[in-house]
Amino acid sequence: MKNDCLFCAIAAGEIPSSKVYEDELCYAFYDIAPQAPTHFLVIPKEHIGSVAEVNDANSGVVAHIFEVIAKVAGELGLESYRVVSNIGEQAGQSVHHLHFHVLSGRDMTWPPG
Repeated sequence: MKNDCLFCAIAAGEIPSSKVYEDELCYAFYDIAPQAPTHFLVIPKEHIGSVAEVNDANSGVVAHIFEVIAKVAGELGLESYRVVSNIGEQAGQSVHHLHFHVLSGRDMTWPPG
């Protein structure tokens, strides 16, 4: 856990959130500023700054997160959804802790942003 990290504090239960899912490796919660009717985030409990910091030592948790995304999407009845991870400030990353946005319930445009 990184002391000054918002998402580390959320995963540790120090900051309230609307939990969607939790296990020993990751935590999922609804976004406080949803961009779609269904919008939740999935984060590793271990602090990883972004996709740019994924390596051999921590990539297993990323695979696990995608398994969790598929499981939770199925449980919520989502037939179609988008998974997004922003890397760096120009791409819109505002919290420097790896996270995946899962958005559903509206038409998604392409290209995004």
